[in-house]
Amino acid sequence: MAKKTVSEIIVDTLIAAGVKRVYGVVGDSLNGITDVIRAREGIEWIHVRNEEAGAFAAGAEAHVTGSLAVCAGSCGPGNTHLLNGLYDCHRSRVPVLAIAAQIPSVEIGSQYFQETHPELTFKECSAYCELIGHADQTVRCTEIAIQTALTQRGVAVLVVPGDISHQSVETPEPRLPVLRSKPTLVPGIEELRAAADLLNTSDKVTIMAGAGCAQAHAELLQVAEMLGAPVVHALRGKEYVEPNNPYDVGMSGLLGFTSGYEALMAADAMLMLGTDFPYVQFLPQEARTVQIDLRGEHIGRRARVEVGLVGDVAATLQALLPLLNHKSDRRHLEKSLDHYREARQDLDELAVGEPGDASMHPQYVARLLNEQAAEDAIFTCDVGTPTIWAARYLQFNGKRRLIGSFNHGSMANAMPQALGAQLAFPGRQVIALAGDGGFAMLMGELLTLKQLKTPVKIVIFNNNSLAFVELEMKASGILHYGTDLENPNFAALAEAAGIRGIRVTDPAELPTALAAMLAHPGPVILDAVVKRTELSMPPTIQKEQVLGFSLYTLKAIMSGRGDEVLELAKTNLLR
Repeated sequence: MAKKTVSEIIVDTLIAAGVKRVYGVVGDSLNGITDVIRAREGIEWIHVRNEEAGAFAAGAEAHVTGSLAVCAGSCGPGNTHLLNGLYDCHRSRVPVLAIAAQIPSVEIGSQYFQETHPELTFKECSAYCELIGHADQTVRCTEIAIQTALTQRGVAVLVVPGDISHQSVETPEPRLPVLRSKPTLVPGIEELRAAADLLNTSDKVTIMAGAGCAQAHAELLQVAEMLGAPVVHALRGKEYVEPNNPYDVGMSGLLGFTSGYEALMAADAMLMLGTDFPYVQFLPQEARTVQIDLRGEHIGRRARVEVGLVGDVAATLQALLPLLNHKSDRRHLEKSLDHYREARQDLDELAVGEPGDASMHPQYVARLLNEQAAEDAIFTCDVGTPTIWAARYLQFNGKRRLIGSFNHGSMANAMPQALGAQLAFPGRQVIALAGDGGFAMLMGELLTLKQLKTPVKIVIFNNNSLAFVELEMKASGILHYGTDLENPNFAALAEAAGIRGIRVTDPAELPTALAAMLAHPGPVILDAVVKRTELSMPPTIQKEQVLGFSLYTLKAIMSGRGDEVLELAKTNLLR
C-alpha cells in the first residue's frame, strides 16, 4: 500500500464518491486539504465569502443532483460559520459532508487561539460527527462519514486538526460499497391489507403528499384515481406532486390554499405519503389516517395514525394498489377540485399590475416570472414572503426544481443555494427569489457570483421591511417594531460590483425587465420595488388572528399610524 497524507486520503475518497467541488473559505488549518484539492484533477475549491453560504450552496447542489456535496471551514469561527447552513441541509435531508478543521491536536483542551469543539457543536445537525485524532482513523472515518450522509440523507462532519491533516499513513484504495446501492423497503402483506381495509371502507379520502413522493408520481396518480381522492401537497412536495396532476387541489399550511385545507378537513380518511408536515392545526385530527414513510420515526408524530407503513412510497403504493377498490363516488374529489379552481382564480386576480403605479404587487412579479422562466428552470426562494409567492405562483412541470429553507426556516438561503444549483447545472436557468432582508444578510456572496462568473438571476422583492415578521406582528395585534429596512438601490449596488443591475418600480416596465434579466449571459440583480403592505391570508383564519388584527388596527390609529391602515386597505381591498 502506498503512503498518503490524511488530506490526500480525504480528498481522494471524495473524488471516488463523485464529488466535484468543495465550498468554503481557506484558512491555515485547512491548508493540507486545499493544497491537495489544488493539485487534483476533477475536483475544485469554490471560494465563497462566508462559510454559511458554502453550506447552503452544498445543500442546494445535493438537492438537485441527489449526490454527495461538500463544504469546509477552518478552525474555530471558520467552521462555526457553517452551522446554520448545515442545520438547513440536515433538516432538508440532503447528503452533505462538512470538513471542520481543528486547532493543532496537542493544543486541544488548553483554550488555545480559536479553540472550539466541533464534534460537540455539530452533533445536533448531523448524522455522523467524529474527530480524526490519529492518521490511522482517516480511511474508515472518511468512508463511514460519506456512506452515512448518503444512506441517511443528511449531514456528516469530519473534524480534522490541522497538524493531523499533514501526517502520512499507509492507505488502501477508497472503497464505498453503498455508493450506488438503492435498496427498496416494502411493508409486509398484513400491514398492507390493514391499510387497504381502512381506505376501502372510508367514503372521503384525501391524500397529503410530500417530498417522499419524489420518485412516486405515477403511483400517486394511480392511487388518487382508485380512491377518488384529492391530492394536497406540502411545500417540500410541490415540485414532485404538482406536475401533470389532475387530482391536485393545492397546498395546505400557513402558506397554502383554502382548497387544500378544506379537502383535508372534509375527509373521513387521510393518506399521508412521504411527508413530515409540521402544522398539526392544518391536519384533520379526527380522520382515520394511514401514513407511509421511509422513516418510521415520522409516523404518528403529526396526526393520530391508525395504520403506519414503513417503506419507500413508490414501492409501497405499488404493493398497495392491487388491494384497493375503485371508488365510483367522486363527489369529494369533484367538490375539492371546484374549490381549487376558485381559490386559484382568486389568487390569480391578485397578481396584477397597474401601469404607472409607484410600486408593484409582489404576486404580479412572481406570476410574470413564472410565465417567462424556462421550462427546466431551477428556483430558490428566501424564507418569508418570497416563499409565499413561490408556493402560490410558480408552476412545476416535472422539469423545474424548487429549493428553499422549508424545514429550518433560515433567512439568506436563496442566493447561496442558487450558486450551488448553478454550479451543478451550468447550462440551466437558475433564479433566486430573494427578500431584501435575506439578500442583505449574505450580500457578500454577490461578489462570489461575480468572481465565479455564475449566471444566477436574483429577483429581490424590495419592500423595505422584514415583511413576513411584520405580518405576524399585525396578526398578533402588535405594532411592528424593528422590521424597517433602509435599503440601497440594489441595482446600482450590483452595477458597482460589476454585475448587471435592473431596478423596476412601474408594473408596466416589468415584462421587459424580466426578459432582459433572463436573456443576460451573466449574473443579474433585478430590484423589484413591491408594496410593503401586501397581506397573505392563510387558508384558515383563527378567531385569535381576527382579534389580533383588529387590535393592531386600533393601536395603529391611536398611535398616529393610521396611514398604515389606509395603505393596507388601498393595497389589499381597493383592487
